[in-house]
Amino acid sequence: MSAKHGLGRGLGALIQDTPPTESPKETTAGVVRVPLARIRPSPWQPRRRFAADALAELADSIRERGVLQPLLVRRVGEGYELIAGERRFRAAAEAGLSEVPVILMEATDHEALELALVENLQRQDLNVIEEAEGYRALAEKFGLTQEDIARRVGKARASVANSLRLLNLPVSVRQFLSEGLLTSGHAKALLSLEIEAEQCRLAEQAVRDGMSVRELERIVARIKRAPRKPRESRSDIPANHLNRLSEALHQRFGTAVRVEPCRTLANGKKIKGSIQIDYYSNEDLDRVLGLLGVSGDL
Repeated sequence: MSAKHGLGRGLGALIQDTPPTESPKETTAGVVRVPLARIRPSPWQPRRRFAADALAELADSIRERGVLQPLLVRRVGEGYELIAGERRFRAAAEAGLSEVPVILMEATDHEALELALVENLQRQDLNVIEEAEGYRALAEKFGLTQEDIARRVGKARASVANSLRLLNLPVSVRQFLSEGLLTSGHAKALLSLEIEAEQCRLAEQAVRDGMSVRELERIVARIKRAPRKPRESRSDIPANHLNRLSEALHQRFGTAVRVEPCRTLANGKKIKGSIQIDYYSNEDLDRVLGLLGVSGDL
């Protein structure tokens, strides 16, 4: 069997001359050729999206020059399981190859997942959601702390923590991030909002309007801006009733609705109340007006 190597130090430290357990068809510095049909994709692969055009270009290159960089595999039963190099594996299959060069490693499930994640991160092949899901897999499947994960992938703990926070966003927003339509900067601004419906609506607007991170941050800041401190007064609506009313209005309009109750000052004077309904585009305004029974074509 091949010797085990340390993790979290980059593939250069992991890929060393390793004699295979079977008589290789061809061997060059630890590289052995095996049938493509005997290799199965890794269940630990953090990467989920493979651009069809880029894969086709790589397949054309492989037809002309072959697989120049060996795949990294481990033995599983009578076959092999891919650890690193799934894009090359897929392109080789598309190119019609029957055999590919591999480097055979001994690795546990834990080590295979770490290697798959580290290899992809080093190549910058993961989108931000795939990266976050890879970190979550390390944490949930193997009980690693954020500090452990950061050390293994060579990043700051804060970077890992910020990446994991992206998984708190709604599914539709995560999809925009996966497709590169929104950046981590957009996501950070959206995460500061507490209402999921607002996050989704603003994300859609940001994509539709090609909004920059700064533009989105300004809109979020307006939504979150606290009202001026009121003078000494008493609310005319009990707090618990006000909360129920605000929630009912939010459910009705699908956006933030702020109810400011009438207040009575210490001298007995009344201060008027108000209702503020947020909207984010002319179409959104038409939707809100429709719910109010008002036509926008006045």
